[in-house]
Amino acid sequence: MIGHHKDPARLPLSCVVLILALGSSIELGAQDRLLPIPTEKMTDAQKQAAAEFAAVRKSNPTGPFAVMLRVPELMSLTFKWREHVQFRSVLDQRLTELGILIAARHWTQQYEWNAHRPLAIKAGLTPDIIAAVAEGRRPRQMADDEEILYDLCTELQTNHSVSDATYARALATFGEAGIVEAVSLQGYYALLAMVMNTARTPLPAGAHPPLPAFPR
Repeated sequence: MIGHHKDPARLPLSCVVLILALGSSIELGAQDRLLPIPTEKMTDAQKQAAAEFAAVRKSNPTGPFAVMLRVPELMSLTFKWREHVQFRSVLDQRLTELGILIAARHWTQQYEWNAHRPLAIKAGLTPDIIAAVAEGRRPRQMADDEEILYDLCTELQTNHSVSDATYARALATFGEAGIVEAVSLQGYYALLAMVMNTARTPLPAGAHPPLPAFPR
């Protein structure tokens, strides 16, 4: 009879096995998004962009850059932007890494966090601050400049705006150039997070997801 549904519990075993197999293949296939492009399948423009990346990083494009290689000019420009925000910013490395972790936490970007947590420790951020950011709570006992940067970046990521009070404190501490650097840092790592979250970029082999779901 049309519209009549069989009780799933009474389906033949072969049907149940087929359904489970199809479900598993769909789930696995959903992870296979925007994989690294094999060298033999790259266009000339992609090979050139990959070679420029390798000249600096001594490897083929990885992480978000492996994804963005689909648009080689965009990948190259984004990689050059990274060189500034991470290494030539008016903000020191400790504050830069704090800003990166804030962006990674708000986007729950596991690859980004996994890569930058050890860099943050090396730059001088305390484990307590890093743990608090990972848990989505305000760290205690921050230095004054860390607290101001935290408020600026967190307000921007959460509210998509910055209050007058926070802006005034940031201006007095970092100046206009420092504010632009901090905001650009959030934008840059949010961009990378969106790229990798869309592509479902996996962690390096042997690494485990370091971030829980973002608390709401």
